Amino acid sequence: MRISGGVARGISLVAPKGDRTRPATDGMRQGVFSSLGARVAGARFLDLFAGSGAYGLEAISRGAAGGVFVEQNAKATACVRQNLIAVCKSAGREAKDFSVLQTDARSVPLAGGAVPDLVFIDPPYEIIPEIAPALFGKLTEVLAPNLEAIVVFELPGELELAPPGWELLKRLGKGARQPTVAFFRRERVTPSGA
Repeated sequence: MRISGGVARGISLVAPKGDRTRPATDGMRQGVFSSLGARVAGARFLDLFAGSGAYGLEAISRGAAGGVFVEQNAKATACVRQNLIAVCKSAGREAKDFSVLQTDARSVPLAGGAVPDLVFIDPPYEIIPEIAPALFGKLTEVLAPNLEAIVVFELPGELELAPPGWELLKRLGKGARQPTVAFFRRERVTPSGA
């Protein structure tokens, strides 16, 4: 697994051994970042259920200004830190511009600090139906000052998400048994009588 684009392209990423993490494939990340395009440069991100940190690290390689990685597993968190140092060194960036939190992404206090422009969510697939409603509820509050923020959610192809107050912008991936990525943005509320 490697960084697929940007100034750190080709840097190898480490992931914890075993099946507790399922890193996003290089091809999936290429598709995501091709879709995001110019939104990444200068953006702040939040990478929830970070695993190896692949989504956030890809954002750093492509010019993100800052961000936070959130991962509960200690071995995965150690991998994120190791990967962050390697990618920042290659990109000529300071790792201190980015935070790595070892905590459950479901309980992380999302308020406080800079409002992210991009939120990457790649949870274990089996918990998505349970966590998605509460997670989108928290994100509604956190992203209120930034209605242009994009949530990039990786999920199995057979699962559909329709969080209230959120608009599905795009979905990448084919087939019910393949991973897909859904892009969401807060719904625009038009004043009544307009």
